[in-house]
Amino acid sequence: MIEQICFDKVLLESAKEIFSTMVFMDLAEAAEKDFVVDRALLGSITFKGGVEGCMAICCDKNCAKAIAVNMLGMDSDSGLTEEGISDAIGEIVNMIMGGVKSRILKEVGNLEVSIPSVVSGHDLTNLDNKSIRTTIKVNIDDKFGAEISLIYRPCA
Repeated sequence: MIEQICFDKVLLESAKEIFSTMVFMDLAEAAEKDFVVDRALLGSITFKGGVEGCMAICCDKNCAKAIAVNMLGMDSDSGLTEEGISDAIGEIVNMIMGGVKSRILKEVGNLEVSIPSVVSGHDLTNLDNKSIRTTIKVNIDDKFGAEISLIYRPCA
């Protein structure tokens, strides 16, 4: 049953696993006061099935560069393009959603997942008031703040 799923725990476990194994960076839950993202990149992916919604990661450009550099095994960000940064954030979202999907599959059944998208802007927020939202503020490598969120609603 969907009420038995702790989405905060599932989301954090999946994100920690992906950052540890694929990005080679530590990820830990952060205190609200430690968190500021002004100009942001937002990578998101939608899903539908027994539950539908959107999973996203929002971070500033320096954090996104560090993620891309680590993920691609580069020595510095000097050869990194905007497209490369965007691709890395999109792939991180895709992998975290894969981890979430595998952890909740038993309770919700199969989920269809979209391709990820990445946008850039200031103070990016979701305006959907009808869905349930879980948001985890994280600290990446004790250098960067990011926000990982899951917005969902059970399907009838």
